[in-house]
Amino acid sequence: MKYIILFRGINVGGKHIVKIQELKALFTEMGFTGVKTYIQSGNVVLESNWEEASLRAAIGEEFSKSFGFPSDIIIRNQTELLTLIDQLPFTQEQMNTAQAALPQAEHLYVYFLSSKPTREEMDIVMGYEDSQGDMCYLGEREIYLLCRQSIRISKMAIRLNKIFQDATVRNWKTVLKLNNLYQGDGAE
Repeated sequence: MKYIILFRGINVGGKHIVKIQELKALFTEMGFTGVKTYIQSGNVVLESNWEEASLRAAIGEEFSKSFGFPSDIIIRNQTELLTLIDQLPFTQEQMNTAQAALPQAEHLYVYFLSSKPTREEMDIVMGYEDSQGDMCYLGEREIYLLCRQSIRISKMAIRLNKIFQDATVRNWKTVLKLNNLYQGDGAE
């Protein structure tokens, strides 16, 4: 089965530096096949017969040994990624409006979570009146965020980051690129 492995907090702000070639080598040394990486933020596509929990534990242990610090790891299989893409909750008009407001910024993001949010967590998020017009929707183990301006100034993003501290965030272009890597399209 193909999986995407998403690391949280590596190569961000000059901290927890991991060379992507070294990360790829780690997975190859662990015996995984079809290993591909995408950009420096810790995105890996690989093939494995392992179950998700065993895969997460083994990767976490080897990563910590190799790089000297732990990292939260989110794993999705190909079906989950395709479902996430197919269930994009925003209309083209909503995305175009956000893009028109600030053309040079990314506007669409996915918060990948280790487990489904609790009703209490979502009530806190959904009960928040966002004066900036940002929108978020719950997926299975992810939250979609559409920012009207930039995620860097988004009050909704700040709120999501406080509630879901173990989430890792990817912009929509990265999500689509990871899907292309799954399909065997595109180079590393």
